[in-house]
Amino acid sequence: MFKRTLLVLILVLFSLPPGSVVEGAEKPNILWIIVDDMSAQFSSYGEEIIETPNVDALAGRGVQFNNAFVTAPVCSTCRSAFITGMYQTTIGAHHHRSGRGTEKIILPEGVRPLPEIFQEAGYYTTLAGWPIRADERLGKSDYNFEWDQRMYHGADWARRKDGQPFFAQIQLPGGKLRGGTQESAERMAARAEKTFGNRTDIKQVSLPPYYPATDVILHDWAAYLDTVRETDRVVGEILAKLQEEGDFENTIVVFMTDHGISHIRGKQFMYDEGLHVPLVIAGPGVKEGQVRDDLVEHIDIAAVSLASAGIKIPKYMQAQNIMSEVYRPRRAVYAARDRCDETVEHLRSVRTQDFKYIRNYLHQRPHLQPNAYKDGKSIMKSFRAAGANGQLNQVQAYLLNASRPEEELYDLHNDPHEVNNLADDPAYAGVLKQMRKLLSRWETKSADQGVAPEPAIMFDSDMKVYVDTLEARRRPIEHINTIKNNIELMRKWAGEGK
Repeated sequence: MFKRTLLVLILVLFSLPPGSVVEGAEKPNILWIIVDDMSAQFSSYGEEIIETPNVDALAGRGVQFNNAFVTAPVCSTCRSAFITGMYQTTIGAHHHRSGRGTEKIILPEGVRPLPEIFQEAGYYTTLAGWPIRADERLGKSDYNFEWDQRMYHGADWARRKDGQPFFAQIQLPGGKLRGGTQESAERMAARAEKTFGNRTDIKQVSLPPYYPATDVILHDWAAYLDTVRETDRVVGEILAKLQEEGDFENTIVVFMTDHGISHIRGKQFMYDEGLHVPLVIAGPGVKEGQVRDDLVEHIDIAAVSLASAGIKIPKYMQAQNIMSEVYRPRRAVYAARDRCDETVEHLRSVRTQDFKYIRNYLHQRPHLQPNAYKDGKSIMKSFRAAGANGQLNQVQAYLLNASRPEEELYDLHNDPHEVNNLADDPAYAGVLKQMRKLLSRWETKSADQGVAPEPAIMFDSDMKVYVDTLEARRRPIEHINTIKNNIELMRKWAGEGK
């Protein structure tokens, strides 16, 4: 009788579709740790100046992805993508912090945020910062579309019912801890000195070749590395909470950042500094000590999480279960950048293991378009001052050009910093044609909505407040006029303001 029962159970298991679980089986908890504004400057990824023992240990318990990339180099569009498992350009959430005006962005019919799906499967869903607040205040969401706050039960998974699995997100400030000024960077360095007994030594800092080694930029980079150390320390505290509450062994932990470092050509840019992120997955069912070099996209954590919980992945979802035994590695990854704050932009990129192709649709504009968020940072002021004083070399000064090339092509093996544009090199004409085709196919297949103008009513009320605030802060009139011209351009594209 026992053998017959066992045989029936085995047959049932093998007949289940991928991602299914047997009713009553213990489901794993899923915990996402999402960090703001941080690239892969962790020691397990090769950073030598600092040590990050907690993230390193997490990677040792599972799999570290060396080639993970976001589909958008700015937070709200990136977050709108990973919480749905969809490209932000497909669901109309591609403009940074859009839908805050009169009109709202509604997800396409059938597309749902992940927490709703987890709730239906019986999961307790949470969204928190760190430390988790006793008042159950939710952590950072920053989705561009309309969503129901009831898709989160609260902030602390410890409040769930006995035996109930949880899907939790903890949002950490990461690189934002250093702020944007010399004073705030110094405060971060002092904080690190108090916490760790020392601050990162600027004499050890090695900048990418496209940044000048000004005192301001060196100190900022050192303070940034201190934010990485602080983030690693907090990761240790989060994992300790899991252990103290008895959830460690049955929790799949996903560690990732929402995009790369907020720097001159990092955040908001299509270079790897803005798109490349750390991604570590560890927990039950994940083989320890793996390091993978295949290309993955940040939206894939949606599919991985559902499959790990035994929940069927919706057919509409563009994310892929990169942990599946039948997963076929991607040939390429894609990214898009559109309006950020008041700055109108339209950039697209495709990246293979060997090459990066960037299409500058608004190529008549400079790389460093006016943007109040970035222009107010000390590093940007220092960079522009170095340019005005003739202290930038050719690799660095190109960012200050009045316009951009329509296309950029980089050989990533020989030029990992993406400074030698090969788009006009006849020797790479074949590669250029191939990359163009890849990008064009993706834009069509994914139904990229970036070609349509953004209605002014999506942002008009916010932008008016934004411009008024800049005027109150006595920003240079040239900057304010540029912002107003951008807004007027968007109105014209939308057929308004005539």
